[in-house]
Amino acid sequence: MLSYITTGESHGKYLAAILEGIPSGLNMELDFVNAQLARRQQGYGRGGRQKIETDTVEVMGGVIKCLTTGAPIGLLLMNKDFKIEQMPELFRPRPGHADLVGSLKYHQGIRPVLERASARETAMRVAVGSVCRVLLKTFGIELTSHVTRVGKAHIGEEENLTVAEINRRVKKSEMNCICPKTEIKMKEVIDEARRRKDTLGGQYEVRVTGVPIGLGSYVHFERKLDGRLAQILMGMQSVKAVGIGLGTEVGSRFGSESHDEILHDKGKGYSHSTNRAGGIEGGVSNGSDILVSATMKPISTLGQPLASVNMLTKQPEKADFERSDICAVPAGSVIGEALVAYVIADAFLEKFGGDSITEIKRNYDGYLKQIHE
Repeated sequence: MLSYITTGESHGKYLAAILEGIPSGLNMELDFVNAQLARRQQGYGRGGRQKIETDTVEVMGGVIKCLTTGAPIGLLLMNKDFKIEQMPELFRPRPGHADLVGSLKYHQGIRPVLERASARETAMRVAVGSVCRVLLKTFGIELTSHVTRVGKAHIGEEENLTVAEINRRVKKSEMNCICPKTEIKMKEVIDEARRRKDTLGGQYEVRVTGVPIGLGSYVHFERKLDGRLAQILMGMQSVKAVGIGLGTEVGSRFGSESHDEILHDKGKGYSHSTNRAGGIEGGVSNGSDILVSATMKPISTLGQPLASVNMLTKQPEKADFERSDICAVPAGSVIGEALVAYVIADAFLEKFGGDSITEIKRNYDGYLKQIHE
């Protein structure tokens, strides 16, 4: 089983993570991890912070000569922007942020709250998830994401694209969008929000291919794969809704239009004619691509702040303003990929676990033989 913990503040000296449970013998592929961190910093609508920092991590433990040892993996990201004198206290909480509730809950000022609640912390989640992606890739499991909506701009009827096709279409897209015409509209609404000193949210989809039948479990709610995916994505900053497969659309359909008929081929085994369930039935992967969508609210730091209260004087004032993005949905899709990768890797190790890559491959190959008999 995998577990990880992160530490550090948005404007502090560093961000760090410890990832426990990766087996020995995995090629670390640090360049791939850092490439994913670079992707998180990109996207139309990002703020000035991304021009200051160039996020890269160094390995602090658990890897020798580029191979994992089975020990906890330590990852460290130094903040170039750290200047303790530029961290003034704030007193006017931002609506929609953790400022007010965090300050009251932990009996402290707003500054420590925003330093930890900031989405900057997701850099380490991307690093951790990228290590998990390397593990998954070893067993033929690949994933990608694309942005489906920003504000009122959204793609139309979605095509059933493969992971490879999505990667090809979004390769040069600043919005991580598969449709060039929709990308233009997305940029236009972001430009409108910038002129209004406002912000925008949206939606993205993560697709995972190569997942075998059998990850997750129906026997207890905590082990259900869709529940685990929903929980980790809802734990991401700004995410307010998560969908699997058809998502909320399934509530408006007949049963005959909602479920996936089962097929069998002597050479390939069991499969489904469609993928409305998003690759998960009864909390268990069914062999189809896993489809997960996440909806992000607009960023709560506005150039024209909303009404708030000064926590010192208790008088009405406008909320404080911290450097911020206009829209972070493209970056959110990269973070979502990493979080989904972590859950899939965790479920994969739960099913085929061993102390080394060699042992896991033996377990995996035996299982595939079993379900195709």
